[in-house]
Amino acid sequence: MRRFLRPGHDPVRERLKRDLFQFNKTVEHGFPHQPSALGYSPFLRLMAIGTRSGAIKLYGAPGVEFMGLHEENNTVMQIHFIPDQCQLVTLLDDNSLHLWSLKQHSGASELREEHRFTLKGPPGSPPSATQITAVLPHSSREVLYLGTESGNIFVVELPSFRVLEDRTITSEAVLQRVPEDYCNRRSCELVEALREHPKNPDQILIGYSRGLIVLWDLQNNKVTHHFLGSQQLENLYWQRDGSKFISCHYDGSYTQWPVSGDNRQPEPLENLVPYGPFPCKAISKIYWQTTKNGLPYIIFQGGMPRASYGDRHSISVVHGSQQTAFDFTSRVIDFFIIFSSEPTAEFDDPSAMVVLAEEELVVIDLKTAGWPAVHPPYLASLHCSAITCSHHVSNIPLKLWERIISAGSKQNIHYSNMPWPIDGGTNIAPDPPQRDLLLTGHEDGTVRFWDASGVCLHLLYKLSTVRVFLTDADPNDNMNTLGEDEWPPLRKVGTFDPYSDDPRLGIQKIYLCKYSGYLAVAGTAGQVLVMELNDEDAEHVVDHAEADLLQDQEGYRWKGHEKLKTRDGPVRFEAGFQPFVLVQCQPPAVVTSLALHSEWKLVAFGTSHGFGLFDHQQKRLVFVKCTLHPSDQLALEGPLSRVKSLKKSLRQSFRRIRRSRVSSRKRRGGSGNASEVQEANAKFDQDTLQEMELAPVQRKIEARSAEDSFTGFVRTLYFADTFLRDSSRHCPSLWAGTNGGTVYAFCLRVPPAERRMDEPVRAEQAKEIQLMHRAPVVGILVLDGRSTPLPEPLEVAHDLSKSPDMQGSHQLLVVSEEQFKVFTLPKVSSKLKLKLTALEGCRVRKATVANFGSCKTDDYSENDLAVLTNLGDIQIISLPFLKLQIRYPCIRKEDVSGIASCVFTKYGQGFYLISPSEFERFSLSTKWLVEPRCIVDMPEVTSNNHVHSKSGMENAARKS
Repeated sequence: MRRFLRPGHDPVRERLKRDLFQFNKTVEHGFPHQPSALGYSPFLRLMAIGTRSGAIKLYGAPGVEFMGLHEENNTVMQIHFIPDQCQLVTLLDDNSLHLWSLKQHSGASELREEHRFTLKGPPGSPPSATQITAVLPHSSREVLYLGTESGNIFVVELPSFRVLEDRTITSEAVLQRVPEDYCNRRSCELVEALREHPKNPDQILIGYSRGLIVLWDLQNNKVTHHFLGSQQLENLYWQRDGSKFISCHYDGSYTQWPVSGDNRQPEPLENLVPYGPFPCKAISKIYWQTTKNGLPYIIFQGGMPRASYGDRHSISVVHGSQQTAFDFTSRVIDFFIIFSSEPTAEFDDPSAMVVLAEEELVVIDLKTAGWPAVHPPYLASLHCSAITCSHHVSNIPLKLWERIISAGSKQNIHYSNMPWPIDGGTNIAPDPPQRDLLLTGHEDGTVRFWDASGVCLHLLYKLSTVRVFLTDADPNDNMNTLGEDEWPPLRKVGTFDPYSDDPRLGIQKIYLCKYSGYLAVAGTAGQVLVMELNDEDAEHVVDHAEADLLQDQEGYRWKGHEKLKTRDGPVRFEAGFQPFVLVQCQPPAVVTSLALHSEWKLVAFGTSHGFGLFDHQQKRLVFVKCTLHPSDQLALEGPLSRVKSLKKSLRQSFRRIRRSRVSSRKRRGGSGNASEVQEANAKFDQDTLQEMELAPVQRKIEARSAEDSFTGFVRTLYFADTFLRDSSRHCPSLWAGTNGGTVYAFCLRVPPAERRMDEPVRAEQAKEIQLMHRAPVVGILVLDGRSTPLPEPLEVAHDLSKSPDMQGSHQLLVVSEEQFKVFTLPKVSSKLKLKLTALEGCRVRKATVANFGSCKTDDYSENDLAVLTNLGDIQIISLPFLKLQIRYPCIRKEDVSGIASCVFTKYGQGFYLISPSEFERFSLSTKWLVEPRCIVDMPEVTSNNHVHSKSGMENAARKS
């Protein structure tokens, strides 16, 4: 049988690979991109969000999540839960209806699409005849009422979506009972709202856009009451007892109407323009909530004065003398109120308001004085300021975890202590095996610490670096302060704020040491901050140091942005990570690489001009190394300069073309044949185009990444205790890899602990390796005598890793964009290599060592390289023999930002941005898998027609 096996095929290894590797996209973290619809089930206590891309997501208690996707990828316009059922209906912008159910499948439950339906009119009828504008799921759970643009209301049977034509409510039938003079002045037009009577399911309230409202008797098919509104209607809301209802209108007013048995045409009880008398925006939705103390809550969206506040996105809450207009920084999609849903309850007693804005979810506590916001356990607005970088740290020690949570809790004192009100279902997933942190750097100079241990990505703590620098904004400014007599009484809520005071504040690199609590962050203007964790507020001076990366070069001039100005004197910092030293790179270019060694108290940083090493214990610069090549003039231009130079080059080229043609015509003086003129022009055009192709500001981005014109661009930095000079003595070392395929190695002399503050750290260049293919170096790794990657700083001291093998020979792995190459140390002779680009036609974008454990036994695990390519594929490559183990398609190759944002974890998981506000989480390991598992209990419901027993539904929610 051996002759039938292909070379290199090992059945034992193949079985082991199945026990080690498995690709799954497990959960989406963050806020849905471009939300378009909102729904809520008081029965299930579940919330549903629909998006413009056709996704639908259900959320309950933390950890309870379901997701579905419409095949059409059309915008979800409306979401309606079927009363007292685990079902919901969605309306898309192509006028199709979709029925979704939570059903059991193979011992688990999932959100599944059951039926789809498109309402069709008679032959020859216009599309508006069946264009759905309003949907009412009836409490009988048997039918849907569909209001249309034509004014007709169709009745559709559930779950078959069969149209019951004999029960259609036509606009002609409605107008029979309406006074003739009103009919002449106003046609019904489209159906704006449908509302079932809260006490009598045989009556529904129908609102038409021109202002006509009728109460329709379903049993007798006739109008029992009609309400003649004079303004364009926006929405309707029944009061709990059914004796009154509220209509809201386009002119910013709302009207209260009585419903009595005798008067068939009642007059309004009250008509009010809350923010009049000047013209106001439409009130698009309204709630009237009764309370025990007699004062109702009136909650409405919009209604602001058009002239002064027409651009505001607001929802107003009025309760007696209290009135607040909550001001959101993005457009409000929809909102709902959580109140008592018990049929026997006499009052609504609202507890919370849930608002879906375009960029975030905001929940307001209506029970607590001042109506504070509730801190959401999921649906975090990751992009409250644009994400610029990410950093994942696995297995955080408990002490550091508690200190970070403590610092974060001091920031959240303005949030409500109310339990999360959307609490349907039960999370039955096992507790996470370890504590993981995901750190995101943002454009506004903040770093956010997220609990990435489980299904819910929860914000623990926010760090701001702004206080170190002088910016245009005063950190003491309070956007929420209001004057006593300010009207309307606006109050900003939410965290979404896309505007940065200064783009130079943006965080580009983050490195956290989980054992020492040291944190290094680097930014867009060459700033490198080293911080340590402090449990109390403190005021101190931040030490400054400058690293001139061009000190040995002459004739270079930086054309980019200036460095950030720093504050003089002591600066007050709140509890948490507090900076104690700032290293400023000169020129102040973007920091492209960062490494921190907390045991040696050293931080290394690199830019497009070179790299440096800083001793943060002595607060002294150890050395800098310029990596600029004479041809790297472009590295000295900021991004704006590159755009300007490209425009200037093109402009000059076209001017030369025009001048040349004019001058050639003058020289010819009108003589010469036409063929000579055409030939001369063609030759000149060709020469000019060749000149443009050779212009230094243009480059073929297909062949290299965007930064590849900078050969001195430092892509990676790495600390290692290894054999660099000879095979008998190991020493601390710093390695740096550049865009031009060069690897620099420096020997470091770090004094022992007792003389650490007395003697300086010394560095000496020991090696310089130039890769023949000159591809950018994206990763450097040293393997010990057992071919195991060297442990992290302080990892051995905390008994979390074996001591590295210093007896056998060490190996150096250099990962470039095109190949992997292993060298022996200290001679740096080539041992083996894997050519990726030559064989696969792809380039390496990210490479990280990950530990993969077997799902069959706890005794076996191995370290491999997880590699992401520019095609969006993930490859797992064995160490140290560089054998390709398996390949998975993960990200679309067109999704450049998704590929650039990808970050791997230490245990074979990963995150990448699928939109500015969402991380997709994936797993490459069979053992380490974070995915939703939840159970939804369906409460017992007794009605006239149906009895439902309690049943459990479990969700594995694994998405293929």
